[in-house]
Amino acid sequence: MKKSKNVFNNLLELVGNTPMVKIDKLTNSFLGTYLAKLEASNPGHSSKDRIALHIVETAEKKGILKPGDTIIETTSGNTGFSLAMVSLTKGYDCILAVSSKSSNDKIDMLKAMGAKVYVCPANVAADDPRSYYQVAKRLHNEIKGSIYINQYFNDLNAEAHYLTTGPEIWNQTDGKITHLIVCSGTGGTISGTAKFLKEKNSNIKIIGVDAYGSVLKKYHETGEFDEKEIYPYRIEGLGKNLIPTVTNFDIIDKFIKVSDEDSAHTAREIVKTEGIFVGYTSGAAFQAVKQLNMLNEFKKSDYIVVIFPDHGSRYLSKIYSDKWMENQGFSDSVHEINNNDIQYIRK
Repeated sequence: MKKSKNVFNNLLELVGNTPMVKIDKLTNSFLGTYLAKLEASNPGHSSKDRIALHIVETAEKKGILKPGDTIIETTSGNTGFSLAMVSLTKGYDCILAVSSKSSNDKIDMLKAMGAKVYVCPANVAADDPRSYYQVAKRLHNEIKGSIYINQYFNDLNAEAHYLTTGPEIWNQTDGKITHLIVCSGTGGTISGTAKFLKEKNSNIKIIGVDAYGSVLKKYHETGEFDEKEIYPYRIEGLGKNLIPTVTNFDIIDKFIKVSDEDSAHTAREIVKTEGIFVGYTSGAAFQAVKQLNMLNEFKKSDYIVVIFPDHGSRYLSKIYSDKWMENQGFSDSVHEINNNDIQYIRK
């Protein structure tokens, strides 16, 4: 079919070129101009569409991936959904090893997209045979005609963002960007985007967002992998208990850590204030913005871009569930959960 205005051959042609929106209400007391890159506008509702499409199409071009093959990956949910979407569109089977920390919404969406899902315990060491890293490797070894995407150690992850996300942000800000704030998990988004932007202007500050319970911030500052930093946390797709080789720590100026609770409340605040239905990690990214403002990081002339990586629909049973928030102890005098928003009409 010949492409015409806003008519595409398949969903994969919609990946990338996501919009940016100015964040006004939440930043009215902050110095600087704040722009959010809305990655939920990708067809798979997250930034992971970019890497899924790029890695799969590169494998096709190299002859590594052939018709009838199986795509296998380790995922907290978003990369899995993107790979399932790409696999379904292109005609491959898809098997995903998923962390038990992933929301039920994410897991159900993966199954609905036709993927076979293995749910693995979250709070085990990366080299434990039950971990989602090791389960994915085992399945790859067992299944003939399979490829393992291995996003944490696949340089194509960062390359996808170097080729797309970085140029988009540069063009959308007319080169005025002074700071980029990105949640770091595999490190592909921050590393690839930062590489392009630093090539354009080496003075742009790259700030990574890490979770308490993750090793990334300390590793960046000291070069030390400290197992004592590791403990369970709730935010998905942020932080790590290993050091992904995809992450270019040299190109990141600094990391800032955010808590599960603050990130959850900030996500809900974004929805109720700006009307953008963001995911948990987007809440973490903007929580970092708030903390950096308290540290007087920005000045009036700055252009701060924060990447909102996914959509709130992935977290209906978590941060957008009042019951879940209460069960986590996330309801207090400052952040009171209002159960009176819903009125039931009964006979």
